[in-house]
Amino acid sequence: MNRYGTHGKRGRRGATALLALTLAGGLLLTGCGGTDDASDGAKDTAADSRGGSGMPAPDRPRGEGEQRYDGGTSAPGSGEGEKNGDSREIAPDPDYLSTFALDVDTASYGYARRTLSEGRLPDPATVRPEEFVNSFRQDYERPDGDGFSVTVDGARTDDEDWSLVRVGLATRPAERQSERPPAALTFVIDISGSMGEPGRLDLAQEALGTMTDRLRDDDSVALVTFSDEAETVLPMTRLGDHRDRVHDAIDGLEPTDSTNLGAGMETGYETAVEGHREGVTNRVVLVSDALANTGDTDADTILERIATERREHGITLFGVGVGSDYGDALMERLADKGDGHTTYVSTGEDAREVFCEQLPSHIELTARDAKAQVAFDPETVAEFRLVGYDNRQVADEDFRDDRVDGGEVGPGHTVTALYAVRTRPGADGHLATATVRWLDPDSRTPHEESGDVESDALDDSVWESGRGLRVTATAAYFADALRSPGGDGGSLPGAPGLSELSERADGLADRTENADLRELAEAIEEANRLA
Repeated sequence: MNRYGTHGKRGRRGATALLALTLAGGLLLTGCGGTDDASDGAKDTAADSRGGSGMPAPDRPRGEGEQRYDGGTSAPGSGEGEKNGDSREIAPDPDYLSTFALDVDTASYGYARRTLSEGRLPDPATVRPEEFVNSFRQDYERPDGDGFSVTVDGARTDDEDWSLVRVGLATRPAERQSERPPAALTFVIDISGSMGEPGRLDLAQEALGTMTDRLRDDDSVALVTFSDEAETVLPMTRLGDHRDRVHDAIDGLEPTDSTNLGAGMETGYETAVEGHREGVTNRVVLVSDALANTGDTDADTILERIATERREHGITLFGVGVGSDYGDALMERLADKGDGHTTYVSTGEDAREVFCEQLPSHIELTARDAKAQVAFDPETVAEFRLVGYDNRQVADEDFRDDRVDGGEVGPGHTVTALYAVRTRPGADGHLATATVRWLDPDSRTPHEESGDVESDALDDSVWESGRGLRVTATAAYFADALRSPGGDGGSLPGAPGLSELSERADGLADRTENADLRELAEAIEEANRLA
């Protein structure tokens, strides 16, 4: 058995029928791009994006004795599933489906960069590969309206028969500030003692002040603070001629006592409901280091207290993490289960980008409860593993159950799901079909989109592929190395050491002259030095 494990043998009889039933697919999403920036984008020459022309994900009965596969996985017997509590097993035979909820979080990558800049390797438990990958916008084809385009491509790794297959999802470009719908934003600001550290509350105040100047007159803002207790400092206020009032409330924030995040969330959602506006984007924005130490400190308990407000009024959550000590797990859980997403800011430039340039992408919605399903062809694929998305897995049979929670996605996003795939010897023809399903944010009408990829898409080496795929591979290998003991090597096929990866990232940054890729190269170089 190789170090990635082997897939159980399956009879050839009926394979063609199974393929017809399993041509379906899923997909993936995110990134923080407020604009359609292709400077670090992919050259998507191996893919096909189609509006409903692909076969939908199957509603197929399971054969007697079948095992259920609930998402991305890795090889049985490899021992990888024991690392970091994630699920890394190859899909049990005969299941060739991978189903997961879309996720546009990027906080893990931002926090890792912050930690490395302070001379420390990040805790492996805080490293989520999908958030590294999705921190970089791609040049996937954009749909004309709400919904998604689907792009699938891939390339060979240095390990025989192993490839990386990329499933890319993109929403329409974000509208300019003047064109987007009005917004009613309730900011829930952590003013606990730990927020007094430079780069926390002061950073939030600076960014919120700049954002207040850039919001439109028909936008509304409310401000809730919390330490040991929560308080509504500013009820929902239409900006118009009241910007000075908003600025005064922001400038008056001062760090005080402990962190009762549960009280802050409850009061924040109550304030959002009181100020709820029909026909506009209603959203709660939580700004915190998420180091909860008073009151409810469990994400599920906190979310249950605000369940009615979330479900009946459709108010979504945007979490913004700050601080060198950061409650990553709590913030991510709140966002994943609270119909929202997270990002992390460590500098004034980061904060201005999130609260100003990228604001439409973070507060608008183009899709609710988005899920993806990828159907691999058993004639060409021997085994596969989804990279990351460990806590976003969905049971295959729940793909079309719209009561099952998915991900909320806004405009201007690209999301990428990466698979490690071992092809069968001499594989030729259809490789996989990816389908994404989502609900219209207003009518909740379901929609689907599919795209597929052939085995000849894997002819090129990963390091000779289009720029976008190289960026994806570099980010995934980096996360993989940080999750591995010693910070080098990794579990992905063809994983280079950090030294080689640093050289490749540096060359990519030089050729593209892209600031985001230069930051990635510097982070890898620092990780290599520390490891």
